[in-house]
Amino acid sequence: MVTPEQLTHLIQSSLPDAFVQVQDLTGGGDHYEAVVVSAAFEGKRLVQQHQLVYSSLKELMATNELHALALKTYTPQQWAQRQ
Repeated sequence: MVTPEQLTHLIQSSLPDAFVQVQDLTGGGDHYEAVVVSAAFEGKRLVQQHQLVYSSLKELMATNELHALALKTYTPQQWAQRQ
């Protein structure tokens, strides 16, 4: 079972500046939602932003340890506007 802390660590290893919030959606440790805020998303389309995050989790997804991840990605400016 994957923990929210593990997911946060893996995402931040690929995106060191990222603010990451991870929530277990089912309590089973395999369906999560993550909010990721990073300057690395500047100028990138949404699909490219998600690819950056998924690339840090590819091993977990390949082994089905992580079955589903709902992503919400923002640039720091977009995040500030939401707050």
